[in-house]
Amino acid sequence: MSDVAGTSLETQRATGDRHMTAHLLDGLPHPVLLVAAGNSIQYANAPAEVFFQASAALLQRQSLDDIVAFGSPLLALIDHVRRTGANVNEYGVDLGSKKDGSHRLVDVYGGTVAEAEGKIMVMLQQRTMAQMIERQMTHRGAARSVSGLAAVLAHEIKNPLSGIRGAAQLLESSLSDDDRSLTQLICAESDRICDLVDRMEVFGDERPLAKEPVNIHDVLDHVKKLAQAGFAHHINIKENYDPSLPAIPGSRDKLVQTFLNLVKNAAEAIGEERSDGQISLRTAFRPGVRLSLPGSTARVSLPLQIEIEDNGPGVTGDLKPHLFEPFVSTKSSGSGLGLALVAKFIGDHGGIIECDSTSRGTVFRVLMPMHEFGITGEASGEAS
Repeated sequence: MSDVAGTSLETQRATGDRHMTAHLLDGLPHPVLLVAAGNSIQYANAPAEVFFQASAALLQRQSLDDIVAFGSPLLALIDHVRRTGANVNEYGVDLGSKKDGSHRLVDVYGGTVAEAEGKIMVMLQQRTMAQMIERQMTHRGAARSVSGLAAVLAHEIKNPLSGIRGAAQLLESSLSDDDRSLTQLICAESDRICDLVDRMEVFGDERPLAKEPVNIHDVLDHVKKLAQAGFAHHINIKENYDPSLPAIPGSRDKLVQTFLNLVKNAAEAIGEERSDGQISLRTAFRPGVRLSLPGSTARVSLPLQIEIEDNGPGVTGDLKPHLFEPFVSTKSSGSGLGLALVAKFIGDHGGIIECDSTSRGTVFRVLMPMHEFGITGEASGEAS
């Protein structure tokens, strides 16, 4: 009888230990999976359910091959751990999803489990949020520095240029046809410089936005129509929207300009010659994402996620950290102000932007606050 009681007590303890382990793993901030033979998933903690957008019960009926993209580096990493028995840390792994085709950069830990032969524990850590907040401060600093430069340029360059252009026009009437082409060149180049200065003056506009509730899907639909009628006529633009997304507090015109710049950047990355070009527009609600404001204890919630993804060749690693700085461009004829302006407009709306890029494409991820009726003093109603 004592043997039976002892066995029962041991079973209860083992069950209690398993429950305690599950609670501890659920308390971790990172997704954790236990993977068995054939890459079948035997356990998934609560953050893994959020990360893969599926319940633990559903995940346990699948294998990793069913979830991640074909040829994913994660599968190769697990095979390496299984063959060698060595624990592996891999940084910046491109984790593609079979469900929606999205790509996320994660750090991966893979290791064997001492008391579970043939099973491998996998922990994922999405790096983008910490990097996003840190880099966004840099983006805003760069925008502020270019604001002062724009003000100087407006006064110190545009006025002399007007005089140069006027002098060239006066000379034009007294010159021969051969020499007249030179004065026309002076006028054309003066106009080009003035246009560049005009674009930079936008950075000097520090006036607060006149905000109203804006439906981001209306903005993206408008951007799609503009793109398909012009620069992206040869590209397939797909949508994957969360229809329940609330409104964004902001300026509709500036949001259209922001996302039109991002879609135009994606189309130019794909190029005119490709027939398989694709741009994906995605929206999602991500509760729990909060940003600490510099010099303040206030924390701003940024639950609205908008992604613009292309299947172009990607951004080189050395350029990626400077992508939102002014005068940085991947195009030989670009001024390098487009993405800097995007970063400014997103910052003006209280949001943040980050870029993930691999050789298979690039995704620009924007996190924005949501409009709260009755709190900011604006009238309630439908998003415009």
